[in-house]
Amino acid sequence: MAPDWKATAQAKADDVLYLIPKEWRIEKTPPAEEQKDVTGAYIHQFLSKQEIAITETDAVGIVKQTTSGAWSAVDVAKAFCHRAALAHQMVNCLHEIFFDAAIQDAERADKYLKQNGKPIGPLHGLPVSLKDQFHVKGVETHMGYVGWIGTFQGKKGTGKEKVFESEMVKELRALGATLYCKTSVPHTLMCGETVNNIIGYTYNPKNRFLATGGSSGGEGALIGLRGSPVGFGTDIGGSIRIPSAFNGLYGIRPSSGRLPYEGMANSMDGQNSILSVVGPLATTPDALKLLVQGLISTQPWLHDPLVHEIPWRDEAELAILDPLKRVNHQLSFGVIRHDGACTPHPPVARAVEMVVNIAQKLGHKVIEWKPTPTHARLTEICNTIWSFDGGADCNKDFALSGEEPAPQCLIQTAPQANASDIMKANIAHREAQKEYMEYWNSTAAVSGTGRPVDAVISPLAPFSAPRPGKYTYYGYSVFVNVLDYTSVVLPVTHVDKNVDKRLQGFKPIDETDKATMETYDPEIYDGAHVSVQLVGRRLQEEKMIALAKYFGDALHEKS
Repeated sequence: MAPDWKATAQAKADDVLYLIPKEWRIEKTPPAEEQKDVTGAYIHQFLSKQEIAITETDAVGIVKQTTSGAWSAVDVAKAFCHRAALAHQMVNCLHEIFFDAAIQDAERADKYLKQNGKPIGPLHGLPVSLKDQFHVKGVETHMGYVGWIGTFQGKKGTGKEKVFESEMVKELRALGATLYCKTSVPHTLMCGETVNNIIGYTYNPKNRFLATGGSSGGEGALIGLRGSPVGFGTDIGGSIRIPSAFNGLYGIRPSSGRLPYEGMANSMDGQNSILSVVGPLATTPDALKLLVQGLISTQPWLHDPLVHEIPWRDEAELAILDPLKRVNHQLSFGVIRHDGACTPHPPVARAVEMVVNIAQKLGHKVIEWKPTPTHARLTEICNTIWSFDGGADCNKDFALSGEEPAPQCLIQTAPQANASDIMKANIAHREAQKEYMEYWNSTAAVSGTGRPVDAVISPLAPFSAPRPGKYTYYGYSVFVNVLDYTSVVLPVTHVDKNVDKRLQGFKPIDETDKATMETYDPEIYDGAHVSVQLVGRRLQEEKMIALAKYFGDALHEKS
């Protein structure tokens, strides 16, 4: 008799909780009705002053302390392991815990620093969390599938989980990072929420009436609760940017081929028309730079055949942050207030205007962004490509256990495309990319700088975060993936029920627009993070991280 998948899932969830030391366990987390926000003061009650100081320092600050020896890597690792354990008990954000191995790695880092008088690398002693697509030796990867438990990507008896590591994991270790946990994802990965049959639902720690996002939702929740200073997710339709935005974090979706994806687990592996990419989520833009620059310094193109040989480009960063290096000392931006398909909720619209106003206050030009092809057409192309295999790969993995997929997951159950269908879709994809490219070029005539716009200010989603089961529209995120552009999330503000009132006299475009706006309730959303995205052209990672810092400092009045 086949084992009951529900029992298998529960046993796995219990195993993770069992790995949390008894002294770190919480007797009971109150329901959202009693404690909506579990960040800040709420989680502080379980932590020492030193642990709070360590875990609320950004990645750059942590590395300064660990590389100088002011903080031991062991103390830093223990502080983040403790806070991550608390975070999981509050919002269900971890798939795998390997705290003991992390502390052993931290001990080796401290010993190395003492013996050699220098750090292992630029990430010496920095805790880094990983989405549960990364393979770490000795640690299981189940990616939310019950049928993957006790296997290597659904295959039994290979033993690869004991020794195999993803390419980026090797590079992070070489840079001195401390790896200690893997975070929750929705099974299939194709979902803007994080839900599976093993850990249940991952909630937004700032507002537990809302979703943390997906598919890198565990990363968003964990870093949002400061249980990690920086972590890595992946993005095929918004999966880095969505949880970054919903949790008030900075996150970057690089263009394909900038960072190594080699050796990671995935859904629909082999669908190469729109590639999933890997990138960091963090509490500051400086932390994004630290991680991306560090990884590029390892020359990942030597070990991943899809990575471009592009070293870090200081000049692209300085062209934003150093006014003397800017052409005409002025930048220009496009702005998307409405993509013609779905109306943003009032707090999202307000956040867009805040960024526009900052840009203009800083002396830059802002123009309306009305591209061809439309984002509706790009979304249609995306859906066609995502459905090439008719849902076969995801359904195969569900069949391993007989488990039921979560209704939120975007499984395209349809006839499989044939070679001619795929070729036709790829042509449409290429032509749309070319058309959008030329539209961007054409903005030189109206940008006010004599050059095409430097970036586009856009909503990342129509809501600051969806209510569970109500992620209605993906068009604001997926257009970036179709174009393979670089996009960075910029935290802006919080929902204010006294300011962000319901729209009066709202006339929806269609049922999706209507359903999206109906989910907005100022009372429920009050206090939630609100972010926007800044979209650049392909392979502009340095420039977009610099823009995130430039706008972030201006928004939050940093000198």
